[in-house]
Amino acid sequence: MSAGTTESRDILEGVLADRADAFPIGAPREPIVETPPPDHGPMTQRRVLGLAMPIIGENFLQTLVGAADTFMVAHLGSAAVAGVGTSIEIVFFLISILSAIDIGATVLVSQAIGAGNRDGANRFARQAIVWGVLLAIPVSLAGFLAAPAVIHVFGAAPDVTAAAVTYLRVTAATSVALLLSFVCGAVLRGAGDSRTPLYAAVVANVVNVAAAYALIFGHFGLPELGVAGSAFGAAIARTVGAALMLLMMFGGKKAISLRGRTDWRPSIAVGRDLMRLGVPSAIEQMLMSGGFTTMMAVVAAIGTAALAAQQIGFTALSLAFLPGFGFAIAATALVGQSFGANDPAAAQTAQRIALRWAVLWMTAGGLIYFVLAPQAMALFTSDPEVIDQGVQALRALSFALPVWAVSFVCAGALRGSGDTRSPMITSATGIWLSVLLAWLGVRHFGAELGYVWGTFVITSPLTALANWLLFRRRIARAHHHPYGTLRRGLSEG
Repeated sequence: MSAGTTESRDILEGVLADRADAFPIGAPREPIVETPPPDHGPMTQRRVLGLAMPIIGENFLQTLVGAADTFMVAHLGSAAVAGVGTSIEIVFFLISILSAIDIGATVLVSQAIGAGNRDGANRFARQAIVWGVLLAIPVSLAGFLAAPAVIHVFGAAPDVTAAAVTYLRVTAATSVALLLSFVCGAVLRGAGDSRTPLYAAVVANVVNVAAAYALIFGHFGLPELGVAGSAFGAAIARTVGAALMLLMMFGGKKAISLRGRTDWRPSIAVGRDLMRLGVPSAIEQMLMSGGFTTMMAVVAAIGTAALAAQQIGFTALSLAFLPGFGFAIAATALVGQSFGANDPAAAQTAQRIALRWAVLWMTAGGLIYFVLAPQAMALFTSDPEVIDQGVQALRALSFALPVWAVSFVCAGALRGSGDTRSPMITSATGIWLSVLLAWLGVRHFGAELGYVWGTFVITSPLTALANWLLFRRRIARAHHHPYGTLRRGLSEG
């Protein structure tokens, strides 16, 4: 084994110094503590909100852009909206493959920061970018070539299928930009910097709206591309956002610095161990994306109106998901930093604060969407059948939002502690149980979209309870068997 590989192994063994049954990189070892972990200050509500709020703001901007794109595409007709919605399900599946790098980088960077080793965190960031690009290239090629065959599986109407294939091919061909925007944001947030991704998102979202408007309808002397224009607008925006974050990190003044020529050659050891953390999360995302894709096929059997309502409904409801996602990401970063600093009590405090705020926000969101469901759907379409289907779906799912907040945050906390397998199992079980219930209802009882979304009201409490209990057990074991600070290889940098 080379010296570089040995060093990487030492670093990662320290970062993941955990029970052997969590991630068996090596036998459990007593931590070698030559210096105390750094003092990042107490785990307070202000610290949690300071990390979570920019994440929520960033996601809010992205959601507004998605809503604006859906609004513009809706002017092309229900078939265009349904086609984009169908292809987005496949895009989520591609994203889930690429997320293996994101999750591994976030956990390793956050634990390295918690242990006070910025050089180690910077090395992980560089390697995450390198391995992310290497992964994105074959994923991009496969997605582009397989787009027609994959979309035809849905059995949608020909005009819907044509729009979906067009959107998916453009998105797949530009997935390297998608990957870079995710990885850059992930490593910065793992280091506790959620403001830089927010600033990049502001610029990227402005670019997205302008580019999509120009390319969908052919304004400013640009060609009229229709559905393809929406996909190209998103790709241009992701490229701009990723470029801004890379430039800021190369400047060397951010929480993560990419300045320097070292650690850019792909390291097999680091790549393997990034995957060892990230693959369970990637499998989780793939299983969930596969579940939602299958759910889309179930909805397609109801009709084009239901398919269009599915896309519009998810776009309208996505605002209510933002607090859950934002506090889940904050929990991953802060729990990771706390475990890196050998402070499980701080990890538990971070989870509790994030959980309290996520439940509060998502409960309020559920109430708002239940009352204003007709108005929310009417913003995007005037088709009465689409509105009726969408209102049923929004009102059904509004009951599941507070429970999903618990599931999201506890899953994020588990990932920060180094356990990415448990959320994989609970999330995949929940989504596929919903798919089964939805298929039975549509196939045998003629159920509509409201019932399909209502299945989550049944399954989400099971997922939430499982994640909550698993994190409690994780913390209890950490108190009795401390994870320790990072080992010699990382602390020496």
